Amino acid sequence: MPQVDMILFLILIIGMCVYGQDPASKVVSDRYAVFWNRTNPKFYRGDYHIDVCINDYLDIYCPHYVGPVADDRAERYVLYMVNYDGYSSCDHNSKGFKRWECNRPLSPNGPLKFSEKFQLFTPFSLGFEFRPGREYYYISSISDDRGRRSCLRLKVFVRPQNNCVKNSGTVEEGVNFDDNSHNSLEPGDGVSHESPEPARRDVNSAGRCQTSVLLLSSTLILLAVILSL
Repeated sequence: MPQVDMILFLILIIGMCVYGQDPASKVVSDRYAVFWNRTNPKFYRGDYHIDVCINDYLDIYCPHYVGPVADDRAERYVLYMVNYDGYSSCDHNSKGFKRWECNRPLSPNGPLKFSEKFQLFTPFSLGFEFRPGREYYYISSISDDRGRRSCLRLKVFVRPQNNCVKNSGTVEEGVNFDDNSHNSLEPGDGVSHESPEPARRDVNSAGRCQTSVLLLSSTLILLAVILSL
């Protein structure tokens, strides 16, 4: 009987480990695709922005050419994450950092794609942490042969968690260039403009995850030992 009680206790512990995970990790996520090039008309409608929820993804597709294109005419971009002032002036020098580099427009393997997950915590030292109710900004600029400078800008608004209702399927921005629909949500005065700084490693978040994994592993090992007696 003691063995039976111990087994039941261990099963209870395992259940707590499995079902006690962060509920946010089980939420359905949407993906937003943005084609980052000068032929995307959404960049020229005045205010290209998307609204996301925590745990959603942003997929940036770099310029890519399948036909013969002169190397000096192929579009290349360096994307920066900047603050509101950098977004307004299209200047990353004041306060911003390089996020991605679209530098392989003629690659035979297809277009480069970069993905951003809008998460509250990140286990990576160079990752970025996002907060609901705040705006984040991506920019890049390029000059043509005549020295004229053009700027591509994207604004991302992370919705408050009580305003995130998930629908079935995914949402793609920038895929259908003939779509005349425009995101009309304009954040109110209470929206915070986030400063673009990489997040420091969240020790508490990473520690919680590691502790849960270690506890589950130890429980399974102990259960196997008891059953072998």
